[in-house]
Amino acid sequence: MSAFEALYQVILERRAQPREGSYTNYLFEKGLDKILKKCGEECAETIIAAKNGERSEVILELSDLAFHVAVLMAELNIHPEDIAAELAKRSQKSGNLKQFHAVDKNS
Repeated sequence: MSAFEALYQVILERRAQPREGSYTNYLFEKGLDKILKKCGEECAETIIAAKNGERSEVILELSDLAFHVAVLMAELNIHPEDIAAELAKRSQKSGNLKQFHAVDKNS
C-alpha cells in the first residue's frame, strides 16, 4: 500500500468514526465548499512555493495539497484505484501533443 493509499484509508476511518478535534472531521462537517476552498488554497501555495524555488517548501505544500485532494476524493467517493486506472489509461497514449495544445492554448 502506498503512502497516499494509507492516508486515504485514515481519512475514510475519520469519516466513519469521527474524532473530536480532528481536522479531517472538521472538513467533512463543513462540507464540499470548504474542502474545495482548501484544495484551491493549497494549490495556490504550492504554485508560489515552486515559483520561489524552495524545494523543502514545495514538498510541504505538495503534501498539504495531496492531503486535501484525498479528503476531496473521499467526499466524492473517488478511490485511489480510480485515479490509478485513469493514469494507466493515459500512459498508453502517445503522440497527442497537438490535441493537448488545441484544448489548452495557453500552455
